[in-house]
Amino acid sequence: MLKEPAAIAPRRDPSIMDVAREAGVSAQTVSRVATGKDVVRPQTRERVIEAMHRLGYRPNGAARALKSGRYRNIGVIMFSLSSYGNMRTLEAIAGEAALAGYALTLIPLAVASQSGVSGAFARLSEQAVDGIVILIEAHQLNESDFVLPRGLPVVVVDSSAHYDQPVVDTDQAQGARLATEHLLDLGHETVWHIAGPDESFSAQRRRESWQATLRNRGAAIPEVLVGDWSADSGRVTGRELARREGVSAVFVANDQMAMGAMHAIHDAGLRIPEDISVVGFDDTPESASFWPALTTVRQHFDQVGVASLRALVAAIEGVAAVSGDLIPTELVIRDSTAAPLR
Repeated sequence: MLKEPAAIAPRRDPSIMDVAREAGVSAQTVSRVATGKDVVRPQTRERVIEAMHRLGYRPNGAARALKSGRYRNIGVIMFSLSSYGNMRTLEAIAGEAALAGYALTLIPLAVASQSGVSGAFARLSEQAVDGIVILIEAHQLNESDFVLPRGLPVVVVDSSAHYDQPVVDTDQAQGARLATEHLLDLGHETVWHIAGPDESFSAQRRRESWQATLRNRGAAIPEVLVGDWSADSGRVTGRELARREGVSAVFVANDQMAMGAMHAIHDAGLRIPEDISVVGFDDTPESASFWPALTTVRQHFDQVGVASLRALVAAIEGVAAVSGDLIPTELVIRDSTAAPLR
């Protein structure tokens, strides 16, 4: 006859009273140590901490927050986990948060909309965060009816600057200007452009800066070709450019589309840079291994992430008034650009 398994008593975590008995102090003293109060003598504090370690006691985060006013937790609302730049920025945010003593709670969104962001705010509020970083690169964040919920410090990364909250971004306009000027300075009469999707703020800023640079230099402004950031869309638009007469230089809004465009140019029997010079944007790790190595605009995603987290922590801790920051880009000249053949 089979025996019924013995009932297992539910596991009980050690309490503050258990620690007090183990350390030979009052529960109030244990509470002061757990919440970081400085009124406990060093010898007593050490004895309480040792008792916590022996018993496996974990101070209650909510209780500490009630005492200190902070949860030491930061929320991140993010639109795309597949973007190279977004992931690099998130990595830097996480690293800087750890250095500042904060944990991260990530809420990825499938669609950048008012309801999506409001819902993410509500979920993060339930999970007790001290502030929120919004990393959503889409025009929906600039619609007149889009409102960021109040009640928590917020920093917006890579978005419109039409907010009271600090905004941290790459200087997209500067990067596009550097790319376009480089090709004009090489002697190209004008520069064609493969832009990112219309709903992207980054794509819009790069496109406007490309147009303004050509206009300021008295160069013709060609028709814009639009991709979706992918190499496949770069290949499609690159084929179209390769069929057109008089195209000697193209500025592509990101390195992935530039890679596709370069493949299409090669497939058409044209040479890079002898027949067409190509400049990208991002400086992804693979860009130096393109054929030929890609001249591109380097974005410092790590600096964007660090600056956004520091701005948020400053707002949370009231250290200083932070208005936001634009992170400069730099042009990395490689083998995909040259003077036009005469």
